[in-house]
Amino acid sequence: MRVFNFAAGPAALPLEVLEQARAELTDWRGSGMSVMEVSHRSKAFLAVAEEAESLVRSLLAVPAGYEVLFLQGGASGQFAAIPMNLAAPGAVADYVNTGTWSTKAIGEAKRLLMKVNVAADEAASGYTTVPEQGGLALTSGAAYVHYTPNETIGGVEFPYVPDSGGVPLVADMSSTILSRPIDVSKFALIYAGAQKNIGPSGLCVVIVRKDLLGKARAGTPSIWDYQAMAAERSMLNTPPTFGWYICGLVLKWVQAQGGLAAMAARNRAKAELLYRTIEESGFYRSPVAKTCRSWMNVPFTLARPQLDAAFLTEARAAGLASLEGHRSVGGMRASLYNAMPLEGVQALTAFMREFQRRHG
Repeated sequence: MRVFNFAAGPAALPLEVLEQARAELTDWRGSGMSVMEVSHRSKAFLAVAEEAESLVRSLLAVPAGYEVLFLQGGASGQFAAIPMNLAAPGAVADYVNTGTWSTKAIGEAKRLLMKVNVAADEAASGYTTVPEQGGLALTSGAAYVHYTPNETIGGVEFPYVPDSGGVPLVADMSSTILSRPIDVSKFALIYAGAQKNIGPSGLCVVIVRKDLLGKARAGTPSIWDYQAMAAERSMLNTPPTFGWYICGLVLKWVQAQGGLAAMAARNRAKAELLYRTIEESGFYRSPVAKTCRSWMNVPFTLARPQLDAAFLTEARAAGLASLEGHRSVGGMRASLYNAMPLEGVQALTAFMREFQRRHG
């Protein structure tokens, strides 16, 4: 029996996508082979890759002056690739720290740059807030400004796009990409691990302004060099073909649902229902400031932590899976990515009310 999977990543995929992949698994498009067995340089697979790129450009309204790359190494690989491509070894880069993934990006940048300026650090709130708009201590002449619009673990989300003062703005959109429309022109580079809203793990989508290509520092491995990868249409080395294929199916599914405006309406409704249930309960609590609560990742705690194990056990028995909070935070976390239907959140909130009735 299929469950409602609230995992933060690898996360749920649309059932229609899984069913199509199952139907095509051993005989893809009449080839007599799985798509995993087809050469990545064949005309058939090149058409898959080109269609996926076209769908990314269409869904996100990517302007003409950007490359769209499909890379390996996940978002964590980009923590190193970004400074190697956008900053000389002696340059300064600004980073905004709002939680676990920001911290990891900062740590990797410090290995590669002489100076990393932390333009804002929300540690004082326990990473339950984001900086006030206009409150970043930016460096004049910085190579770029990096931030994480949504922290998957802490569940904080920027309600605005920071003003970088003309410095290239870089965003880790792993947890928010495809969840709503965005203005790509405000960013110099967007990157997103696929395993939340795009497809299976192992793939990372990078949208980078073309004027930033060709600036990789000496010694940058070719597979991390954006210009080298763009020149080979992301096929400088053998790509994760199955992940790319699934990505294309997910993108077509998003398009069929009505695109990003429809996704935004659905995602807002799901998040509002869950937060309203938490707020009205007196039994559950959201640790995140109301002004910056994530639509995608909703952490919450119970009035009595000793009930956590019972909550998770009973939820799993009710067909509600992967609700445990990250090990560094504890409590619960429900991730509401595109593939999670409203019915799943309705089932969760009904369970939460019934659990409270029995244990409150």
